[in-house]
Amino acid sequence: MKMAAGPLSVSSNTSNNDGILIGDKLYAEVYLTIDNSVIPEERLSPTPSMLDGLDLNTETDLRILGCELIQSAGILLRLPQVAMATGQVLFHRFFYSKSFVKHSFEIVAMACINLASKIEEAPRRIRDVINVFHHLRQLRGKNDQLHLPNPG
Repeated sequence: MKMAAGPLSVSSNTSNNDGILIGDKLYAEVYLTIDNSVIPEERLSPTPSMLDGLDLNTETDLRILGCELIQSAGILLRLPQVAMATGQVLFHRFFYSKSFVKHSFEIVAMACINLASKIEEAPRRIRDVINVFHHLRQLRGKNDQLHLPNPG
């Protein structure tokens, strides 16, 4: 069987495990540090939410609340911690591209935990994810009612 060579060809004819040749570039190692962060610094501030008029403290509170929601849902879904952390990273990355003003953080958190469970190979049914988030919302509503001042 003969395969056609396209613009992307992979060759392993390098010696001493110097890397892998893809096209005309040799890839040998991955160098990760905090300095070569995946999100460019210019996208970190101002965020899309700030451009829509949301102040930094409110945005930070929403990010914290979203991560706590993902953590709580992950515990109830019995997900491994790595899946919850992945969901939180997805949540933060989403809101560096989109605004809290235009997107519900609860819906995004739900999508992030669902996607993270698939990525980390601990899949949960979407119905289970929806039920857990509904349960957490009901609990939060009850807690809010407990802290209201008594009329009269």
